[in-house]
Amino acid sequence: MSGHRVPAREILRLAAPALPVLAAEPLYLLVDTAVVGRLGAVALAGLAVAGVVFAQVTTQLNFLSYGTTARAARLHGAGRRGAAVGEGVQATWFALVTGLLVLVVGQLVARPVAEALGDGGGIAEAAVSWLRVALFGAPLVLVTLAGNGWMRGVQDTARPLRYVLAGNGLSALLCPVLVHGAVGWAGFGLPGSALANVAGQAVGASLFLVALVRAARADAVPLRPDRAVLRAQLALGRDLIARSLAFQACFLSAAAVATRFGAAAAAAHQIVLQLWFFLALVLDAIAIAAQSLVGAALGSADLGSAERGAERARALAGQVTRYGLVAGLAFCLLFAALAGVLPHVFTTDPAVLAAVPMAWWFFVAIMPVSGVVFALDGVLLGAGDAAYLRTTTLIAALAGFLPLIWASLAFGWGLAGIWSGLTLFMVGRLVAVAVRARSDRWAVTGAVRP
Repeated sequence: MSGHRVPAREILRLAAPALPVLAAEPLYLLVDTAVVGRLGAVALAGLAVAGVVFAQVTTQLNFLSYGTTARAARLHGAGRRGAAVGEGVQATWFALVTGLLVLVVGQLVARPVAEALGDGGGIAEAAVSWLRVALFGAPLVLVTLAGNGWMRGVQDTARPLRYVLAGNGLSALLCPVLVHGAVGWAGFGLPGSALANVAGQAVGASLFLVALVRAARADAVPLRPDRAVLRAQLALGRDLIARSLAFQACFLSAAAVATRFGAAAAAAHQIVLQLWFFLALVLDAIAIAAQSLVGAALGSADLGSAERGAERARALAGQVTRYGLVAGLAFCLLFAALAGVLPHVFTTDPAVLAAVPMAWWFFVAIMPVSGVVFALDGVLLGAGDAAYLRTTTLIAALAGFLPLIWASLAFGWGLAGIWSGLTLFMVGRLVAVAVRARSDRWAVTGAVRP
């Protein structure tokens, strides 16, 4: 299999630009958390609740990115660039329609959902004030997901870097001003954070739309909706949506339970969880490269030997697993060393700082596991093996994460119970993806996975 080894520079070529793209949004959320943290524990806990609710937009519909990458990469590997761009056109239509639906429905359910998760009172009120503004960014976020998806599929990760950094850079600059004000102006408080977010999302989405139209015209790709392609995307999307439901049931439950232990516990959970999300997406840069290269390798079978394409894909799986493990170990050591320093960047509240260590050491311990899991997720997603990922993620959530979250509420285990659940969830996923990767059942060749 060594003859099929992909040069490390090829993986780095795709992973290096993808890294800041993946890190940009969670890094902005960390900046947002630090800015809002200066408003106090209630505002930060409100952001925690509202942020988890809004995350449904990106995570529940992330097949617009991951599914589009998988399908576009196979077509690109088979030499059908126009069809690969067409995947982006159809994903963008879906993004626009779905985003508008999310905006309308979200406004209707914002208050009851926030009150259910925030246990009423000041936390829920703060969450609603943020969420009502942030929902206007839903169509923009989904367009950006679709844009990242087709561009990664055609192995263009450089332009998404520029587009995402432009949008998030604007948000980061506006956030402190809109939240705290300037030159005698008091600012908007917590809703200013959401307004800064929407402004940045508008810039990023506009750049992706312009790039898509230009690519479609260059390859003579129709810009109208194509029902056949949309149906095929939705078939893959169903499995990824079910998988995302498992994630969101877990993280929504964790946010709801954390608020039951008070504002300090909810705020501490928000700080550590956002750091984990940040590191998860940084590690996912390797997975993005794997998605694109594995999909192209399997699709290239249409141009030559099917066995050669499968062998190349399997060699990639071994490489990215090793890279993920090394990266995870490095982050484990780094954040262990920063345990006494980094939490102070996000809050000065003594009660919140006292609650952080309970979650912090779980976060540190699962980094190596996360590195391997995210890398192999990328391999299997690139192969279009979404059904297996759906089933195993649901099992890990229902058998591990969710029971411990709700047991922690029943028995008063607090953040220790919540983060024990996350740890068990990740270990279960590690076993599942490792077993699958060692088999040959995921390496199905062809421009379109049967």
